[in-house]
Amino acid sequence: MWAVSTLTMLLLAGILPDFRLRSADGDSATDIAVTAALGAGAFGLLSALVWPLLVRLLLLVPALVLGLLVFFLNGALLWLALYVNPVERGSAAPETAVVVAAVMSAVASATGAALAVRDDDAYRRRLYRLADRRRGSAPPCPTTPGTVFLQLDGVGHDVLLDAVGKGLMPTVARWLGTGTAGDRPSHRLTPWRTDWSSQTGASQLGILHGSNHDVPAFRWYEKARREVMVCNRPTSAAELQARAIEYSGHAGLLAHDGASRGNLFSGGADEQALVLSIATRRRGPAARSRAGYFAYFSDPANAVRTALSFVAEVGREIGQSTRARTRGQRPRVARGGLYPFVRAFATVVERDVVVAAVTGDLLAGRTAVYADLVAYDEVAHHSGPASRDTEKVLQRLDRALALIENVAEHAPRPYRIVVLSDHGQSPGETFRSRYGLTLGDLVRAGCGLPVPRRARRTHSGAEARAAVRAALRRPVEEGAEHYRPSRGSEPVVLASGNLGLVSFPDVPHRMTKEEIDARHPALLPTLANHPGIGFLLVRSERHGGVVLGAYGAEIPLDELDDNPGPLAAFGPGAADVVRRTHTFPHTADIMVNSFHDPADGEVLAFEEQIGSHGGLGGAQSRPFLLSPLTLSPPVADGAELAGAEQIHRVLRRWLTESDEAESTAAQDNRRAA
Repeated sequence: MWAVSTLTMLLLAGILPDFRLRSADGDSATDIAVTAALGAGAFGLLSALVWPLLVRLLLLVPALVLGLLVFFLNGALLWLALYVNPVERGSAAPETAVVVAAVMSAVASATGAALAVRDDDAYRRRLYRLADRRRGSAPPCPTTPGTVFLQLDGVGHDVLLDAVGKGLMPTVARWLGTGTAGDRPSHRLTPWRTDWSSQTGASQLGILHGSNHDVPAFRWYEKARREVMVCNRPTSAAELQARAIEYSGHAGLLAHDGASRGNLFSGGADEQALVLSIATRRRGPAARSRAGYFAYFSDPANAVRTALSFVAEVGREIGQSTRARTRGQRPRVARGGLYPFVRAFATVVERDVVVAAVTGDLLAGRTAVYADLVAYDEVAHHSGPASRDTEKVLQRLDRALALIENVAEHAPRPYRIVVLSDHGQSPGETFRSRYGLTLGDLVRAGCGLPVPRRARRTHSGAEARAAVRAALRRPVEEGAEHYRPSRGSEPVVLASGNLGLVSFPDVPHRMTKEEIDARHPALLPTLANHPGIGFLLVRSERHGGVVLGAYGAEIPLDELDDNPGPLAAFGPGAADVVRRTHTFPHTADIMVNSFHDPADGEVLAFEEQIGSHGGLGGAQSRPFLLSPLTLSPPVADGAELAGAEQIHRVLRRWLTESDEAESTAAQDNRRAA
């Protein structure tokens, strides 16, 4: 690597006019080579010794700002390396030093990776050194298997199978035994059904903490608090986590020697990085959460590689969106503004940092790790669940799985890798683009309120945006005042994918159908009979709860099994999840689910998304669970795996099986002694 860095420095000195390795009166080729070798060596040493100290001094700098400072700090180190060079010949202009340092770091990273790939022994030695450094004085690792749970955010069961069939995910294909000839399956693939609120907040809260009770949507209005709760707002995430712990009676899935990486919630883990529920705090756990960024950026080669990949991803998104616009692709949503940078963060920065954190956990021998990779979900919202853009993302996610599997082979204990998703995504155009008005406009019309002539775009609740804001120390994703009505009697209308919620803030309780009809006689018929609406859920004084549909359909909840009415198009299990949501204390006055076409799986999002999730309809409600055959089956043959809380019980059982194996091994050792 020193030799390659020396050659790189010589090449750059010949290309860049403000970078030289000779004195003003000229030097021999040997002197220039010695200058380059000493400069490259000094730069390597400074990068290894000084850079980690600089990163620790910059712990108060927002993570993404640190990523930008990488280039300038690297340039300063190169300038210092030339200054301390004992032959005193090299020099570089400040802006040129930044370029030279970036190129040298990238080349060093590529060289190190190439050497590791070609030399398994060198790769293994490096991993063991890292493992020893991370373990430090920690007690010896158990010999029983640890478990890694990797969440591929938004990847539906059918999308995964389609990607495997197209050869986009060879690692998953090998695990399923459908790769090359002779592959024997090591994992089983099980679909599962989400709750009505098919989004990361509800699913991950249930998976990690065992309860998603009273999470009716991605965002909802709580009348007692006069506040809008948003799952990806750090203050709301912290509150939801506290409620789930109180309701379930335990700290979470990861309470025993666990690590939580890139999630909305901690799962009770002691080790947390990039966890949104603690991102509101400036010190203590919040600093520990952001430590994942700093641990990754402490290697300048990592930082430069990720920064260059970030820029490439921004360019890729701009090119793809321009191509979609010029071809007149439909459906389509706006992809300008900050979105290219949000996408690059989700598909590059967040992925690299989370994978690096998981790698560290494996080398440290942690018992349980849960990590969320949001790349697919973010791109699918804007490009569509089955687009060429998302196929590229799935390929990169598969490479991340392969890397984690490779590192697990060198960990101090064996690991079982479980891959799962929290929900899928359903395609379809937006409600606004099809009908020229938003759900809020339709509600206002039904209430007899003035409707703007031009429909405004609704906010998109993609999870990656909150992660970016947390990294920038701007954790509040959206303020409650954004939804505060101008007059107390006006409804608050919120969107969660293709699920809408209508609340009347001046009424302290959940309104009944009879009360809504008395106040706004045209509202419920206007909504129920609109072609873009699938069904409504409202409370009833007579029946307790009813589902409303077109042409006057009104089905009490306890009769849905015999007469599903408008729920028939949404498939098995729809009645169960609707009945469950009806029991939540903070269910909205009117719950609105969009139209769903069973023939093509399309829904109409109330947000600006052409791939959406959050309600019922299509692939969004059908995620997957990919588990090793060495673990017990998730459910008995023929049984359905339904609800995030059941997923929690399955994962908890698997961890218990590991604990029992450890206890049995300890007893056997005592008997042998």
